[in-house]
Amino acid sequence: MTPLSLLFLTLFNSILGLSVLFPILGPLARELGLSEVQVGLFSTGYALMQFVLAAYWGRRSEVMGRKPILLMGIVGFAVSFFLFAFFAWLGYQKVLLGWGLFAAMLFSRLLGGAFSSATLPTAQAYLADITPREERTQSFAILGAAFGLGVIFGPAIGAGLSHFGLLAPVVFSASLALLNALFVWVVLPESRKAEARPSSPPQLSWADPRILPLLLIGLSINLASIAMEQTVAFLYQDRLLLSPARTAQAVGIALVVFGVVGVLVQGVWVRAVKWPPRKLLMLGMPLLLLGYLGLMFASSFAWLTASLMLLGLGSMTSPGLTAAQSLAVSDDEQGAVAGLSSAAQALGRMLGPVVGTSLYGLSPAYPYVFSALLIGLALVFFLSRPQLASAR
Repeated sequence: MTPLSLLFLTLFNSILGLSVLFPILGPLARELGLSEVQVGLFSTGYALMQFVLAAYWGRRSEVMGRKPILLMGIVGFAVSFFLFAFFAWLGYQKVLLGWGLFAAMLFSRLLGGAFSSATLPTAQAYLADITPREERTQSFAILGAAFGLGVIFGPAIGAGLSHFGLLAPVVFSASLALLNALFVWVVLPESRKAEARPSSPPQLSWADPRILPLLLIGLSINLASIAMEQTVAFLYQDRLLLSPARTAQAVGIALVVFGVVGVLVQGVWVRAVKWPPRKLLMLGMPLLLLGYLGLMFASSFAWLTASLMLLGLGSMTSPGLTAAQSLAVSDDEQGAVAGLSSAAQALGRMLGPVVGTSLYGLSPAYPYVFSALLIGLALVFFLSRPQLASAR
């Protein structure tokens, strides 16, 4: 297998382990007596640690190599999810209750965020190492397709495993991560040889004019997306009047559809048309805007899921933006820019759950009003700067 294929499998396994939880986090929290805001804080704490440490891991991968950092990230993810399942089990047994249960589960999420923040920036830098600059956009589309496939199979597996209890998907995620770590250790080659590594990592600033506008657009897209993801299970449950188990199944099906569309767009269409990054962003952001507008008003399973399909079509923004960031800097700054990009995304994941769940508490439509406004502003900002993402 080629290094690109091996990296694809590594990322697919990582996102699969995370996405199996999407349909069950909301129902699990409600069964344990936790509020929507506390569920949001789980994700906020996870993302806070990613925001703090992603840039660090990206820089360290320049010095230590990509493979050791990937391994640390995946193993840390596994340990944190085993702890999350254990603390939730203690909640079911009434050993931990209320704020004690919340604090223990939050600790496991903080630990997971600290280590998992190594995975994405290192994988992006690895991909840049093995891909010529003129092929970056298409290669990053493969990375997006790996994420999409994880979203296809993960929620379906999570929904299926929920029949055995809502903790079964959590244990599955942790076990899969351990297998993924073994795969990386045995099979994945190192992309950055020792003689090519600097003695100290490059210092790339947030304020660097080459990347700051792209980081702001990425933050807006991710913040809008996370505000949706953290509330969509509640939206399906409340709009369709479903039980917790039926909610997990319905959201699982909807996210499978979302993932299929994303995989086809990124893994097939983006690679076929070979558009430059700017063109992908100019089409993708309006599609995202339409998807969030749809979620504001949809009241049936069909319309809710059709809105998610529009968001899947808009996922072409992901390879476009990632490629634009990679092409904006030198080959010696790939780990650094990937770390800053991941940190910007983590900031969106940190703010998105609190914003989304807080707005949901006021009205089920408000998180999607917020997301639509954010994407609209990002689109205006992007169109007013024709130099952004103009390189192939």
